[in-house]
Amino acid sequence: MTEPDGTARPALGIDIGGTKVAGGLVAPDGTILATARRGTPGASVRETEDAIVAVVEELADGHPGELVGVGVGAAGWFDRTGDTVLFSPHLAWRNSTLRRDLGARLQRPLWVGNDADAAAWAEYRYGAARGADLALMITLGTGIGGGIVLDGRLRRGSHGVAGEWGHMRVVPDGRLCACGNRGCWEQYASGTALGQTAREVARTSPAAAAVLLERVDCEPDRLTGEHVARAAYDGDPLALELVTEVGCWLGQGIADLAAVLDPEVVVIGGGVSVLGEMVLGPARERLDRALPGRGFRPGPRIVAAALGAQAGIVGAADLVRRAVAEGEA
Repeated sequence: MTEPDGTARPALGIDIGGTKVAGGLVAPDGTILATARRGTPGASVRETEDAIVAVVEELADGHPGELVGVGVGAAGWFDRTGDTVLFSPHLAWRNSTLRRDLGARLQRPLWVGNDADAAAWAEYRYGAARGADLALMITLGTGIGGGIVLDGRLRRGSHGVAGEWGHMRVVPDGRLCACGNRGCWEQYASGTALGQTAREVARTSPAAAAVLLERVDCEPDRLTGEHVARAAYDGDPLALELVTEVGCWLGQGIADLAAVLDPEVVVIGGGVSVLGEMVLGPARERLDRALPGRGFRPGPRIVAAALGAQAGIVGAADLVRRAVAEGEA
């Protein structure tokens, strides 16, 4: 894809999660030239902004040439303009004017939006969804986020909050979710879900969870999704069963999305995606069984993200590049 005029210079991409602010200096071809990071003081809006500014200044000081601008992808729900963070379940933003506040401090062209949107754009531009007419991104981590790229454009919805797949209700009166509802998809197909199910099994059937419990000194409340993932890699039957269950829930949710959106490809990213075929295999099998009209219509391809943990940085940098070219930053 030809780069827009005037943007053949590096841009800064910032990816803000619940525990870290990660930044990268990104070339027009998606190559990351340098990185920096800080911890995320999630309880304080001001201190989180301080961490963002510190990462930007470190990367900008290390680059002698002119930068296109700064793209910021953050975990939260943004309004349609990208100016305001309506809500962030793991950070302190509540109707926060992040774009205005950062713009005043950075004094650079700026794009601000959802981190999963940025990752979706990166996979479309440079990764596993390159060239797709309709691509969905699903990020599996603490929760489930996502993004939509349709006809070469990032689609954010009428109010800016499209792609929050994790809050589809899949189990009536199920587990309580941080969003305030019960039975949300991310309560059954995420890293958090993996850990919660492991803790439930360990409390009720400690003998069955003996291998997992050895990893946490026989204290079930300390079990996390990461413990389960490592045990699955080591071949523990219970861990493999729990990972398969997450994969099945993932496939069911994708079948529901396919009924509404009919995507060409669904890209799976986020921390849980490192489990690869242990999750993706069961997801494809469930999709084959649950796809509406199965046998008479094609379904989407389910593929692993190509850019891994760097997708948010790369996507945010490219989005500010394009915003500058289109006069929107």
